[in-house]
Amino acid sequence: MDVEKEALPFAVVVMGVSGCGKSSVGERVAVQYGMPFLEGDQLHPAANVEKMAKGIPLTDNDRLPWLDRIGEEIRTVQEASQGLVISCSALKRSYRDRLRQAADGRLAFVFLEGSRDLLLSRMQARQGHFMPASLLDSQLQTLEPPTGEPGVVTVAIDMALDDMVALACEGLRGVAVKGGDYHAG
Repeated sequence: MDVEKEALPFAVVVMGVSGCGKSSVGERVAVQYGMPFLEGDQLHPAANVEKMAKGIPLTDNDRLPWLDRIGEEIRTVQEASQGLVISCSALKRSYRDRLRQAADGRLAFVFLEGSRDLLLSRMQARQGHFMPASLLDSQLQTLEPPTGEPGVVTVAIDMALDDMVALACEGLRGVAVKGGDYHAG
């Protein structure tokens, strides 16, 4: 196994509000490190998807079972000594701490950060996603940026996808070695 891969956390959560590029960045980060990618939205209970599709924001009570399913996926790959990249909004510190606990601390986050205008334009441009653009403001209100939290790489989304992925991977190497916070872009 490559030394760089060994230094990486066993799991990486690509996080941020809807429209920030979690899936696109997550898929490419996973390829870079030879790890599987899991779309966290696929783990939402049907009731959550239905609620969001109707433009109704999720509550903590809606999100906790979903976060626990994500935590179970992370634990499963860790028990098999494998890595995983997963997308998850992880909007609140308590959600991230819940995932950290499930991962026994062997977890890093890539926080994709952007302006409301850019996020809205991306949400309005995409097709076939259950999350309507009308929920962006509720997500932004819920978001507790992970500034200063351990194991977080922050990447601005106002650049090309390849550049975002390169900065995320560079930051993950720094987090794996130093265990600290990394700001890129």
